[in-house]
Formats: sequence, C-alpha cells, structure tokens
Amino acid sequence: MKRRNILKAAAAGIAAAPLAMSTTNAQAASTVRLRMQTYWGTESDEMHDAFVDDVKTASNKTLRVKRFRGSELVPNADMLQAVSKGTIDMCQGYAGYWPGQLDIASIEAGLPGAWTDYDEAQYICETKGLNDLVREAYAEKGVHYLGPIMGGPFDLLTTKPVNSLDDLKNMKIRATPSVAKVLEKFDIPTVYLPGGELYLGLSTGTIDGVIYAGTNEYKAMKLYESAKYYTFLGMVNPGYADDMLINKAKWDSMSDDHKRIIEMAYAKHARKMHTWMVSGSIEAGTEGLFEFNTLPEADQARLREAAKVIWEEEAAKSPRNAKAIQILEAAAKATGRG
Repeated sequence: MKRRNILKAAAAGIAAAPLAMSTTNAQAASTVRLRMQTYWGTESDEMHDAFVDDVKTASNKTLRVKRFRGSELVPNADMLQAVSKGTIDMCQGYAGYWPGQLDIASIEAGLPGAWTDYDEAQYICETKGLNDLVREAYAEKGVHYLGPIMGGPFDLLTTKPVNSLDDLKNMKIRATPSVAKVLEKFDIPTVYLPGGELYLGLSTGTIDGVIYAGTNEYKAMKLYESAKYYTFLGMVNPGYADDMLINKAKWDSMSDDHKRIIEMAYAKHARKMHTWMVSGSIEAGTEGLFEFNTLPEADQARLREAAKVIWEEEAAKSPRNAKAIQILEAAAKATGRG
C-alpha cells in the first residue's frame, strides 16, 4: 500500500485496516521503546491497546509503546512537565490540567463557546491554524504536539435535579479552570478534582456534581451510582480536546519512518476515540442509568455570554493567544454565532 493511501486510511479512522507500513529502514532499526501515560483508566483500554498494537505492527516491532493508565507513573496534572523532562516519553493528556504551565492551554482544551460540532472544531484546528499555534507553544517546553483528540459531550452530572443555573448555587461542582471561571460568574461554587477521584467525591458528598464528559465516561466510571441527573449545558461540542504529546528530544532522535508510524497511529486513534466517546454516550443514554434535562435556552445563552469574558482574558495572556482567539472569533462569525 502506498504511503499516500495509508495516510488517507489512518486519517479516516478505518478501524479494520491495520497500519501496514514496513520499510527496510524500519526493519533494520534497533527497537525504540516509549513509555506513554494517559489520564484515562481501564475504560479506554481497548482504544489504547489498539494504538499500541498499530505502532508495533506498522514498525515490524522496532517501535514499541507501553501504555500506563492515569497517574500510574506521575500525577495526571504533572504529565506535561514529565514529558518535557523526559521522565515519561509520551502522554495522552488534557491541557485543562496545566493552564498555569502553557499560555494557550485553556484555548487548546476547548473554551466554552469555541465550536459547535466536530467539523467546525477540525476547521478551526487544521484549516485555520490553531494546531500550529499550539504546536509552537509546546515546542517551547521541549515537547512535540502531535495533535488534538476531540472528545465527546461535555455536560453536567449531579446528585440532585437541575432546572436552572440558580439551582447550582447551593451545589459544589467539579470543573476545569476555564469552566470554573464561567460558573463563578453566577456564584456557583466550584472545585477541581482529578478524574480518578470523582466517584469518591460524589459518593461521599464532597462534591454535588461534575462537568467532566458525557454519559459514556460517566457510565464507565460508575458515577451514576451516586449521581444520575444529566443536564445538557449547550456550552461547547465537542466538549473538550485531549492531546497527544511526545518529548521533543526523543521525537527529534527518531527515524523518519518511526515518526510517520507514530503520526499515522495517532491520526487513526484520534478518530476512533472520538467516535467511541460519541457513540458510547448515545448508547449509555438508552440504558436508563440517567435522568435527562436541558438547561433553559436563556441560561445557555447566559453561559455563552459569560464565556466571552474568558476569551478576552485568554487573548490578553500573550500575542499567540490573541491570534488563537482571533481564529475562534472569525469562525464564530462565519457560522453566525459572532
């Protein structure tokens, strides 16, 4: 199969077709071993095992990735620093964990109101150059940014029903820093907890709700055992963007063949994982585990309006951020939201 066709297949996320690249140089190279941590737990094992297998198969076993689950090597919030230092070689992370370490982190992770569907998100990242700005920022930290992995829904799960923003004023909600800034404008208490602590937090009453993902992830984490009320917020879709990072010195030392294999395996993985999260959320919504509600349109509009202040704050952090926000604003205008 020609390289052009392999790239096309990988980018399209064709699960059935293995990455079949095999070259003389790749066969002759000594085995390169990479340690990769994700913030995901057992719920994503199938997705990440497939990524590991694709790399091994495509390289004739000369490139091997060993994947570790969330916080098994370092705390999830420390993954950027660990990849930068070479403590671990790779990670699938979420930039919302490190807004204080990277100027563009909150924008990369998916600001409230940033995009309305997967195609628009891809247009912003690929066609309009957001990925280039993000890659530039990570390079300054000694990290190579392979690209985004678009998530699925990103809505509210609570222990009590929610019919309006006012209902949240007496609850403590787990939220990422950018979302917390929006909620705090409505006097809604927020706290940050890692994903691995959400089950305990909800079951013990430490928190009353989470804005973390969609029903697929909430089901996999068994959060429905303590919190079954799912509220659509209408803030952003896809609701977040993961990333795949690799230590830049390690990346620069790799052969061109190995780099292409990692890039193609990442592209396939990104598409498959997005599909898994979206389809899983649809399926989980049919099983009677959750009770659904939608925030009133007026409250959704208030959330989006409040998010504009966050955009302004992000743009003021650096010239690079200002360029990124200009990209978001132009896309919003082009789609009738500006």
